[in-house]
Amino acid sequence: MKSISTIVLLITIVGLGLFATGCPEHTSIADIERNPSKYQNKEVVVVGRVVDSYGLGIPGTNIGGGAYKIDDGTGAIWVLVSNGNVPSKGAEVGVKGTVGSGVNWKGRNYGLGIYEEDRRYKKR
Repeated sequence: MKSISTIVLLITIVGLGLFATGCPEHTSIADIERNPSKYQNKEVVVVGRVVDSYGLGIPGTNIGGGAYKIDDGTGAIWVLVSNGNVPSKGAEVGVKGTVGSGVNWKGRNYGLGIYEEDRRYKKR
């Protein structure tokens, strides 16, 4: 009886460990802006509110694209959408994507952004 409970406990611990490693950790925008080379071409998850949004799409289809700016309270960053619609201003979203940068000039990064791979909206 004791060996069965030990096996069940072990399976539970291994399962929880695998589940926890599969959940991506949120990254603050301030961390990305502070050290863009650390996150360059890496996948990140950012959660915040859309403060600016520009896009073009055909209603009822997934054809479109654009960009929106997300603010998490520590900073703001542009998110580029290559296929699909952009969220409206004020929406609370979670974004998973790859960090890319543009030009570095005198210690400041211009063109830092995230290429969106997945987006989730806050449940109400």
